[in-house]
Amino acid sequence: MRQQTKAVGCSSRSQKIKGRKRHIVVDTLGLMVGLVVHSADIQDRDGAVAALKTVLRRWPWLRHIFADGGYAGPKLRAALRNVAKFTLQIVKRTDKAKGFEVLPRRWVVERTFAWLGRCRRLAKDWEKSIASAEAWMLIAHIRILTRRLARYHVY
Repeated sequence: MRQQTKAVGCSSRSQKIKGRKRHIVVDTLGLMVGLVVHSADIQDRDGAVAALKTVLRRWPWLRHIFADGGYAGPKLRAALRNVAKFTLQIVKRTDKAKGFEVLPRRWVVERTFAWLGRCRRLAKDWEKSIASAEAWMLIAHIRILTRRLARYHVY
């Protein structure tokens, strides 16, 4: 999944919008296992390949991927075939749905973005470099994990 952040100061549509996209890969519990931050001018399908490449080193047995409609298309499937043997399942809304609808598996990633969004540093795009933006995403996720572990610690 991806999340787009926009830099402060670009209000006109005629200007080029500065910003970054955050692609994360999560497990079924919503814990982040992969992360890529890049400029907003890169398509979602291209960012997905980079995010899944970061995951393959630690989890080479990963095969089934759930993604939203922004990742649909033959271009991504062809690129994933060159990376590994992934099965890509696109989770789409039905045409009959009106308003908000909870989609299976997609809410897991959205929930993780909501958890990360509670960190004030990630609310806006303050970072000058992509490396520091990725580092702050990881720090925010580590903070979430340590708070969960501390909650269940018995003294």
